[in-house]
Amino acid sequence: MSANIVSHTYKITKKDRQKLNGHNSFLVFLTGLSGSGKSTIANALEELLHKKGIHTYTLDGDNVRKGINNNLSFKPEDRSENLRRIGEISKLFIDAGIVTLAAFIAPYEKDREFIKKTVGPSNYFEVFVNTSLEVCEQRDVKGLYAKARQGEISNMTGVSAPYEAPKSPNVEVTESNSIEESVEIIYQAIKNNLK
Repeated sequence: MSANIVSHTYKITKKDRQKLNGHNSFLVFLTGLSGSGKSTIANALEELLHKKGIHTYTLDGDNVRKGINNNLSFKPEDRSENLRRIGEISKLFIDAGIVTLAAFIAPYEKDREFIKKTVGPSNYFEVFVNTSLEVCEQRDVKGLYAKARQGEISNMTGVSAPYEAPKSPNVEVTESNSIEESVEIIYQAIKNNLK
């Protein structure tokens, strides 16, 4: 099958799209435990970028799993496939000239490295939302930790499945940072990439 697939080169390039948009495109990948604040921070960051005229799109774990990845479980191999698809989708958005925000637990270092390789290291900006398991469990906004502790959910990251914290993220924000502070820290770190 792959022998019959040939890439087509189009006349409008990523650079053309970036020029039209007036900014560069890349991936801001937020990783952390469930309940760490990834999606909340991504949403607030997208609001700030939108106000500044930056073309954006946010990919969120739950939203993507309701659609394109609704056939995947939370077993390690399916988690990896989930993230492989996210990497490929992100690559398309970057090619479209869009600053892409992705909020995913992404518990395994190898999967985050795969995404980085897929989009290209210069297009990958990793944010570690470093919120302790204790705080995430106190928040338990989805009730997942309670279900995992009662044995109703298996493969729960932080409870019955591992989380491999990033060794050298571009930015780290913690539970001691407010949403506004987290957004400002990330924005200050990415603003030169937009030019």
